[in-house]
Amino acid sequence: MYTPAITGTGVYTPENVITNAELVEAFNAYADRMNAENAEAIEAGQLEPMQRSSEEFIVKASGIENRYVMDKAGVLNAEIMHPLLRQRSDDEPGIMTEMAVDACQKALTQAGRSAADVDLVICAASNHERAYPAIAIEIQQALGIEGFGFDMNVACSSATFGIQAAADMVRSGSVKAALVVNPEICSGHLEWRDRDCHFIFGDVATATLIERAENAQGPHFEIISTRCATAFSNNIRNNNGFLRRFRPDGLNDRRDMQFMQNGRKVFKEVLPMVSKHISDHMQAEGINSGDLKRLWLHQANKTMNDFIGKKVLGREPDSDEQPNILQDYANTSSAGSIIAFSKHSDDLEAGDVGLICSFGAGYSVGSVIVKRH
Repeated sequence: MYTPAITGTGVYTPENVITNAELVEAFNAYADRMNAENAEAIEAGQLEPMQRSSEEFIVKASGIENRYVMDKAGVLNAEIMHPLLRQRSDDEPGIMTEMAVDACQKALTQAGRSAADVDLVICAASNHERAYPAIAIEIQQALGIEGFGFDMNVACSSATFGIQAAADMVRSGSVKAALVVNPEICSGHLEWRDRDCHFIFGDVATATLIERAENAQGPHFEIISTRCATAFSNNIRNNNGFLRRFRPDGLNDRRDMQFMQNGRKVFKEVLPMVSKHISDHMQAEGINSGDLKRLWLHQANKTMNDFIGKKVLGREPDSDEQPNILQDYANTSSAGSIIAFSKHSDDLEAGDVGLICSFGAGYSVGSVIVKRH
């Protein structure tokens, strides 16, 4: 048996930024147009008018101030309100592969490794641009990795579930090193025309290199333990898929083909589930709240993270104990906790213990306890 360790991470950040001000301007233009076009039905009480959005509403609801996207022109066009991503030929690298390769190269560089040292690629993301062939295999080819790869999807928990799968294989000896990569094009599954969620997501890709601790070339994080859990719920759902692509009448503008959630139920049900999951995981490993140097939580909502941090630590967490990147990146699904870990872990000292946790649709929750070496 071997000891798995995180030896490198990488973050690919798109060039395009959408501020709350830009997003509100586009959304309100769309809402005003829809209200004007449906004025008679609204006047007759047959249709509710669309509410306008505001920067204050977005920050209060989420803590988000900006988001990075692969395309902003389509999103900010009130006539379109979705990203305009060109159709690529089958001979070109897919957009997820393009994002993933950048993040993987950064992770390899940080670890002092090359593609020749890796024998597994797991592409773990909330949405994949195609059913098959696996995106992971395309990433594997683009990097020149010998071995194997596969895709997995556990929505916002995909990264931590992928880390558990990779760590287990490293521990058993079936692989020496694995890249868990999370290319998240969340702008493609967000309904930008829905006031309740139009501000939530952004695009990014993260990569985590996991290898045998004894082979680490420099500072690294030993993976002490991983734990995953799921419980079925319809409160966060996206019905898009090849079996539901078109309605019998030929129309495909279905609201349920994009991200949907019952926010109030999610808050009520997910928060206690995640808090208990983390506390139980720590207790099983003999780790007290006072032993925990840092929490890298899923970046979905600031209020949710504040609640979880307080429950786990038994007090209000300091900003350096529970770093947020939500204000800059928005919710990037499975990649959020990895961005936080990548950007806020270098300052930890040898022996410091931290916990990575992601949670979301499923419901799903995954946690990874690590120790700095």
